[in-house]
Amino acid sequence: MEIRIAVEQDITVLTKYDHHISKDELLNSIRLNRVYIGEMDGKFIGWLRFNLFWDNTPFMNMLFLLDDYRGSGFGKELVNYWEEKMKKLNHEVVMTSTASDEYAQHFYVKKGYQTVGGFNFLEAPYEIIMMKKL
Repeated sequence: MEIRIAVEQDITVLTKYDHHISKDELLNSIRLNRVYIGEMDGKFIGWLRFNLFWDNTPFMNMLFLLDDYRGSGFGKELVNYWEEKMKKLNHEVVMTSTASDEYAQHFYVKKGYQTVGGFNFLEAPYEIIMMKKL
């Protein structure tokens, strides 16, 4: 898998799959180099999007792979790439969250993330907040 920073031309494919963010906010994230694209032989297979928690701590908002590429280690590759980039930028920790009813929590635990809290949001399942020291 090749990983690269998203460019504005990626907005079309990203908005096709990412329904958790407005187009304007997604464009802003792209301009801030906070979206990484995963490709296989030049074909889009997924992405990782992050922001900053408390304006200083990298927080992964989205990790997504197309169905055909799940369970093949590509998600792990994207997260590893992001963590290395954040480490090079002198961040000591990274964060993410996942719903308590999603399998992703087990993925993050295997990657060294620890549960540091959580909350209930409206009618959604309990959201688990996770952190990893780099």
